[in-house]
Amino acid sequence: MKKVTILQKLEKCGVIAVVRGNTDVQAIKASEAIIEGGITGIELTFTVPNAEGAIKDLIEKYQKDPSVVVGAGTVLDATTARIAIMAGAQFIVSPSFDIETAKLCNLYQIPYLPGCMTVTEMKEALEYGADIVKLFPGSAFGSSMIRAFKAPLPQLNIMPTGGVNLENMEKWFKAGAVAVGIGGNLLAPLKDENYPLITEISQEYIKRLNEIRG
Repeated sequence: MKKVTILQKLEKCGVIAVVRGNTDVQAIKASEAIIEGGITGIELTFTVPNAEGAIKDLIEKYQKDPSVVVGAGTVLDATTARIAIMAGAQFIVSPSFDIETAKLCNLYQIPYLPGCMTVTEMKEALEYGADIVKLFPGSAFGSSMIRAFKAPLPQLNIMPTGGVNLENMEKWFKAGAVAVGIGGNLLAPLKDENYPLITEISQEYIKRLNEIRG
């Protein structure tokens, strides 16, 4: 049931923040600002130095808040996935599909969200137990592609990442996205370490999500 519970949380979150940063401290502060604004799904990428330490700190801080779900992003192989899972990561996201990572996540009952661009990749990901497929980069496709992919694979759960913003978010959800990944525009204020502005943008995304969901 652990895996199902996490998947339900991700779907309820709707918006997953893809958090990068020059340091682990920066990534932690950005994540805290995002959560304060109402986005409770955090994908902390392994491009962040000491990413596993940052994930562990966030898991410990928010362990009593059932709405917060923290996962690891930019996970390129099974070794990194295991490091992330041992640090407490509740889901694993990759820019591409990797069989060994999929098998490891299944072993630990952790949702695996691989990045896919073709029906062939998505079919293989489903065969190896991927629960949500990350359509990446979303900017290369447009929201209409979700319907195109779901025509032969109606059981597919798709989360577009890259190119999703406040203006086009509704189109993605109406096309059938189970959730969306938000990165660049949400974290743009990080270059000036303007954490209050990150919180404000997070609030805007949640307000928009609530409008879309009615």
